[in-house]
Amino acid sequence: MTTTKPGHRPTVKLVRCAVYTRKSTEEGLEQEFNSLDAQRDAGEAYVRSQSGEGWVALPDRYDDGGFTGGNTDRPGLRRLMADVEAGRVDCVVVYKVDRLSRSLLDFAQLMQRFEQKGVSFVSVTQQFNTASSMGRLVLNVLLSFAQFEREIVGERTRDKIAATRRKGIWSGGRPVLGYDREPGGRRLVIHAAEAERVRDIFGLYLRHGSLLPVVKELGRRGWVTKRWADKAGRVTGGKPFTRTSLYQLLTNPLYAGRVRYKADVFPGEHPALIDPATFDRVQERLCTNGTQGAGPGSPDKYGALLKGLLRCGPCRAAMTPTCTTKGARTYRYYACVAGHKKGAAACPSRPVPAGPVEGFVVDRVRAAGRDPDLLRQVVEQVRHQQAERLAELAAEEKGLAAELAGLKRHLALESARFRPGDDNAEVVRRLAGLLDQQRLAEDRLRRVKEQAREVKAASVSEADAAAALAGFDPVWAALAPSERARVIGLLVEKVVYDGAAGKVAVTFRPSGITALAGELADRQQGMVA
Repeated sequence: MTTTKPGHRPTVKLVRCAVYTRKSTEEGLEQEFNSLDAQRDAGEAYVRSQSGEGWVALPDRYDDGGFTGGNTDRPGLRRLMADVEAGRVDCVVVYKVDRLSRSLLDFAQLMQRFEQKGVSFVSVTQQFNTASSMGRLVLNVLLSFAQFEREIVGERTRDKIAATRRKGIWSGGRPVLGYDREPGGRRLVIHAAEAERVRDIFGLYLRHGSLLPVVKELGRRGWVTKRWADKAGRVTGGKPFTRTSLYQLLTNPLYAGRVRYKADVFPGEHPALIDPATFDRVQERLCTNGTQGAGPGSPDKYGALLKGLLRCGPCRAAMTPTCTTKGARTYRYYACVAGHKKGAAACPSRPVPAGPVEGFVVDRVRAAGRDPDLLRQVVEQVRHQQAERLAELAAEEKGLAAELAGLKRHLALESARFRPGDDNAEVVRRLAGLLDQQRLAEDRLRRVKEQAREVKAASVSEADAAAALAGFDPVWAALAPSERARVIGLLVEKVVYDGAAGKVAVTFRPSGITALAGELADRQQGMVA
């Protein structure tokens, strides 16, 4: 039996209490007395009621305003856990259990870390504390129901978005460039000036056949992404186009009058900006450019060996094959598309005879196989191309990763705004838009990583290049026209013709040299067998 001498009070152990507060949205945080303040007052009042047990509230504030309870990525919680690990906290006090976490797994991990450090946990309004076994049992039961409710809300939200999209109804987020939201309504209406820009962007991509030249042209024109202000007056968008944002625009089925849900596309109720056939052609071109293309597979009706490879130096436009007939003879040419469409004033390059420019390219390939110095230059050129492309892909991957992290934060915030039983139409629309952006960014990130792996796999050694280019000359004469076009497409990435200077520049394709070297090796093995 423990006794206390007369005149002496029993020693009370000091319990340092950290009050943690959280609010899922930023709404109302600008007020002089907000939800976080109310939670802290309740926590401090509870601590004062336990002052006889030695409880003292720490002066540090651990507040997270505008952060979801679905994860632990919160600055206030990080500071709290750092103080717990440092031994500066004996008890964590919250207004309700879900203020600390809405995830049973996260909560269990937090409780484990508290237990390891001898830290107890108290919920003011739910009247329990984890210092007792009954308190821990009640806590786990409550948290299981909190997580169950959160998961049910998520399922209902996803089901509602899916049903809306199957009906062809636009249901989400910010309108894209070319559209506005109908005043007071939920439908998309065309923004005339922006719609013209969207049509021009699709036309530019079909003309250039690549994202980067279009991005540069849009930058030159000063065109930016959709600028949009939300109800709170926060303005988003209005930024210069990047490869990622351009890719998202070109692959958005809204422009063809369609809506997408996951992998499915449904006819939409909104008006289309782009003819569906044009939109599908752009998708086909994007898919072709995203794979390890080998250039043209066969010459066209004019027998053009450089179809799809030859570009005009002064204006960077493609040069398309054409011909004229005089008597019984046919004369083949390559003409600049810009000059052909807009007149001679649009481009200084005149049509170039096909035979000489094709012969120059073939001779260049032959010479590279014979001249060691020229071969070395080709290999260095190829390696430089690969290094530039890898750096470009790495920068894009980093940007996409940052974009996805931001989207996940926004999704968590929007999910936390969903209230069972309320009209959540606006939240559902924002969630749908964010999910679309996330899917597009994830798709682009996956393709960027695949392209980076392809570039690395296509690394060229001098021996591979020598084998490929040395094997070119002996078999060239025996190849059919379609095979010649395929081999040139394998080896050559692009040919730039400068009509004013009378110069032709040939850029070799890294993956093609590797592929041709492999083909020749396989052919030699077959002959030996």
